[in-house]
Amino acid sequence: MGTVELNAQVSGDGPPLVILHGLFGSARNWGAIQRGLADVRQVHALDLRNHGSSPWEASMTYPEMAADIARYIETRGLMPCDVLGHSMGGKTAMTLALTQPELVDRLIVVDIAPVAYIRDHFGAYLQAMRSVDLPRVTRRSDVDTALAHAIADPALRAFLLQNIVSTDSGFRWRINLDGIEPNLPAIIGFPEIEATFDGTTAFFAGEHSDYIRPRDMDAIRRLFPSASVTEIGGTGHWPHADKPDRFLSLVRKALGA
Repeated sequence: MGTVELNAQVSGDGPPLVILHGLFGSARNWGAIQRGLADVRQVHALDLRNHGSSPWEASMTYPEMAADIARYIETRGLMPCDVLGHSMGGKTAMTLALTQPELVDRLIVVDIAPVAYIRDHFGAYLQAMRSVDLPRVTRRSDVDTALAHAIADPALRAFLLQNIVSTDSGFRWRINLDGIEPNLPAIIGFPEIEATFDGTTAFFAGEHSDYIRPRDMDAIRRLFPSASVTEIGGTGHWPHADKPDRFLSLVRKALGA
């Protein structure tokens, strides 16, 4: 299983904290949270493979993505470090903690559970992004208009549009659409791992999100026996964006900072 060298944004002073974004995200999405923790942690916000400025690969299973994180941590001598992951990044963080617990001190998982989901909208988002005729695009707003027929939510379109970059030859997608699409079954799933992570673990759930459900508690308790689960009021799947001050307060508490 090959690993890749991940792009990182590093700032702050203190014990290391690694932040892992979700599907279609990047380290840049976590800039405000990174700055909000810079007084208590040296924060390493990473671009996962096929995202941001990290390398593109044909495969992106959770064991492979966790191995990328392990390589990053080990080559920089950060172990053990605190790890925070949202959505796909949360599943990657959980996989790392379960398979290489010696690398992880505290674990924070944001609005995701260690279970498989039944989701069909990710494929629709990919198809919508793929359908944009980028060679004919002259403005970022043109991409927004092109996506609107398939993605009604303007906030979601704005999130996806963060993956559009302008080059001398026109616009391009920063994410690897061709690499992500065939891996969607693995991304919405979760690997079978016969292990537990006994370290301090905090799950944060969005009040209006359905990614952590009552029926998921058995899996959480089985794999992470020391886990706490906190619901963040007034938030959806992106609680760090919906209520950043409340989110930062909870993260600082979970880090013992």
